[in-house]
This record gives sequence, C-alpha cells and structure tokens, in this order.
Amino acid sequence: MQWTLVVPVKPLARAKSRLSDTAADAVRPGLALAFAQDTVAAALAATAVRGVVVVTDDPRAARELTALGARAVPEDPRGGPEDGLNAALRHGAAVVRDVRPQSPVAALNADLPALRPGELTRVLHAAAAFPRSFLADAAGTGTTLLAAAPGHGLSPAFGPGSRARHRRSGAVELTLAAVDSVRQDVDTGDDLRAALGLGVGPRTAAAAARLLIPGQ
Repeated sequence: MQWTLVVPVKPLARAKSRLSDTAADAVRPGLALAFAQDTVAAALAATAVRGVVVVTDDPRAARELTALGARAVPEDPRGGPEDGLNAALRHGAAVVRDVRPQSPVAALNADLPALRPGELTRVLHAAAAFPRSFLADAAGTGTTLLAAAPGHGLSPAFGPGSRARHRRSGAVELTLAAVDSVRQDVDTGDDLRAALGLGVGPRTAAAAARLLIPGQ
C-alpha cells in the first residue's frame, strides 16, 4: 500500500513562535522552512509514500516544497481560523481523494527535521492494518501522524492534547519501537536539541548553524 501524505505548512512569518527563546525573529521563518523541506524530502524518499500534498498559503514554502517534488495547494478559503490546522488537513485529504478516491491518506507534521524514510515506512506499514490510526509525538501528548485507510475519512483533531482526542475518535494508537524520528516534532528549543541529537536533514543543519542561542 502506497500512501499520499498531507503536510500542512502555516505562513512562515508566523511559524515556530515558541522557539523565540532559541532562535531570533529573523531566523525562525527560514528554520521553519528548513524543517518542512527536510520533512518533505525524507517523506518522498520513503518506499511507502506515493506522493506529498502540501497545504499552504505561503508562496515561498509552496515554491520550495514543490521544487522537491511535492504538490502544493492553497488552504480552503471556507476553513475558519478557529480550526485552521484541521481545516487545512481536511482540505488536503479531500484534494487527494478527489483524484484517487481509494488512496490511503496520512497527515504528517511539517516539523520533523530528523525524519528517516525507513522509519516512516515502518509506521505506514503498521497503519495499513487499521481503518484509522495515529502516532503520538515524543512528548506523549500530541500527534505527529494520523492515517486513514481506503474508504475511511481522516477526521483530524490536531492541537494541544491531540493524542487523547484521536484515541477518543476511534483511531488506533500505533505503538512501535525505534521510530523516534517520526515522533520528534519541534516546537521548543528542547525539541530542537532532541532532533539535532537524532540527526537532522541538511537544510535544518544549515539553518540551525545560524541560530542565536542565549548564553552560547
């Protein structure tokens, strides 16, 4: 089974505000783009992935991620700001299913700069056994991947505490060992240091070298 992934990317100027104690304002947009580029490049290299649809209204992100081989689509203008991320994911999944109604679809965070194609493939192979399933983040409260097999809706419930919401929605939690790169999203300085410890992609490595870190 080959999956199409939906990756949401918010406007770069507003991305990664929680990294303000680690990265200067001028650095964060480029860092967020680097995260997304390394995530998408690794995803496209996974044998279980047929394609990646990036949902974004940011022209630079759309241009750079399309250059890697992803398809970029704008956010649905009918989506409300109160549910921006989940509206973007529903829209992206609908775009995929309009073209391939029986395609398995998975939502993947855009901030997985240490992502390994082999680990992502293991997660997607495990997800194929269930109608809907998800992988919790490294912190244990959020979600980094939500999968829907053919014939099933994605029904995303991302945001703070999404692990519990996805479980309540009936999605099966995937409990795999040695898939740390698929769990390690980056919201804080500590998250970034953990990702760097795993080994990040080349764009994140270059962007991280320009960080302004207090006390260092």
